[in-house]
Amino acid sequence: MITPKCFFDELKSHGIDFYSGVPDSLLKNLCAYITDNLPSNQHIIAANEGGAVGLAAGYHLATGRIPVVYMQNSGLGNTINPLMSLTDKLVYHIPLLLIIGWRGEPGVKDEPQHRKQGLVTLPLLETLGIKHEVMVDNESLLPEQIVRAVNHMKSTGEAFALVVKKGTFDSYKLHSAQESPLPLSRERAIELMASSVSPNDVIVSTTGMISRELFEYRVAMNQGHQQDFLTVGSMGHASQIALGIALNKPDKKVYCFDGDGATIMHTGNMAIIGSKSPANYYHIVFNNGAHDSVGGQPTVAFQVDFPSIARAMGYKTVISVDNETELMNELNDLAQKSAPVFFEIKVRKGARADLGRPTTTPIENKEALMNFLR
Repeated sequence: MITPKCFFDELKSHGIDFYSGVPDSLLKNLCAYITDNLPSNQHIIAANEGGAVGLAAGYHLATGRIPVVYMQNSGLGNTINPLMSLTDKLVYHIPLLLIIGWRGEPGVKDEPQHRKQGLVTLPLLETLGIKHEVMVDNESLLPEQIVRAVNHMKSTGEAFALVVKKGTFDSYKLHSAQESPLPLSRERAIELMASSVSPNDVIVSTTGMISRELFEYRVAMNQGHQQDFLTVGSMGHASQIALGIALNKPDKKVYCFDGDGATIMHTGNMAIIGSKSPANYYHIVFNNGAHDSVGGQPTVAFQVDFPSIARAMGYKTVISVDNETELMNELNDLAQKSAPVFFEIKVRKGARADLGRPTTTPIENKEALMNFLR
């Protein structure tokens, strides 16, 4: 294994000490170390991976130095546009080091949403013309690999990618994490929200812990999953999946169970919801100020006035609560409020250690929902 300190120090020895990206479970120990050891203007957790490439480009333009952009391989899609139309040698010719967590690596057991991305990660980098290596997991071999990467970036002015396998980085616990004083857990808030939704209506839940906790709630209550669409991948797009259903099934109320990180990743989606103004749409954002499912790295969500944004985007009703009593009061007549509704529920971060995962496949989930909608 590579200790995060060893990797960090190796890059620093080559003058590389600016990082931006979106957290990944395979990189969480590195991200935690970076957070503890760099000032906030040298480590910026971006809204999405494409934004991180933009930040990196700006850093290089201002300093002439090489930046780092980190991500899960599922985020490669968000980077293709800026990698091809901004940093590529045929455009602005900007070097950067990509650190990519290899979820769905062939031959390694992983969740279904990562399988395709795992298969195409290396071929995609080939297609993009980005030189890359699978990162070594031996500290004695790391200096030589970093030298190859740095020499390539300096001599060509192009990007270089290190693809990180599961278990490459040794453990590291974030020391600067701030505990939330909020009394309400996300799981409890999901239980209360789900119990208030009519059996005839639809829930679209976002990727990560929210879908897992919704699935577990149904199991605990001996209920089926047919009215829920568990968006196990495609972070940030659950609100638009829900919108597509709501516009085409106006006889059903559609609830999007969203996360703060996912909402920030594609905030522009809120403008489309507001502009279409579906009278059966309920956008529920569970805001814990963290990327909880990939290590608990912070988002900027507690610094964002989501209610004001929602009003400006055209939502008819806007609500924000931070405790169970307020939540229960609002749920009493939520279904009667003018929609689209934006409902922020502030919760503390963290999840049960024994939280399970959906036992149905994505295809089974899709078919059950489509039968339900018929």
